[in-house]
Amino acid sequence: MISDDEIINGCIKNDRKMQKELYQKYSPRMYAICLRYAKSKEEAQDVLQEGFLKIYSKINQFSREHSFEGWLKRIFVNTAITHYKLNLKHYYQDDIDNVRETESIHFNVYDSEFSSEELMEVVDSLSEGYKMVFNLFAIEGFKHKEIADMLGIDEATSKSQFHRARKLIQKKLFYLSEERIAHD
Repeated sequence: MISDDEIINGCIKNDRKMQKELYQKYSPRMYAICLRYAKSKEEAQDVLQEGFLKIYSKINQFSREHSFEGWLKRIFVNTAITHYKLNLKHYYQDDIDNVRETESIHFNVYDSEFSSEELMEVVDSLSEGYKMVFNLFAIEGFKHKEIADMLGIDEATSKSQFHRARKLIQKKLFYLSEERIAHD
């Protein structure tokens, strides 16, 4: 198995074999990140390719004091956000002021078992703004201030969208759980 250091050194030298090694080693994990932010598999593929092109062109800027995989993830998240912003005019957007408060459902998600596919479908069903903020906060671990800076929104908007996204997810999981009970 080829080490990350060997791959990095090879990619810095534009060695196609090492670029291929990098792609094969990390593309499945990076594709999973792209899927969380894209509207379709095709769009996720576009973001993946764009992300790897950025990696290849900026790999000499990687500081070996940090985690290589963490650096890769950051580039892919930022690439996905850039892609989102560039295509924003093509997405249907709910104005935060026009969205009525989602009713609260008392449902403990931990009492039910959901597959990763079911959870992904529920998150994917969110509006683009909610999905973006939810992924950045809950999955990637960014702070609301960082999210606000990345997306060009207020920190309060980030918090509000995350709160509403979480409520919608709980509601959708509740109904999914109810459907299971009805079918059993």
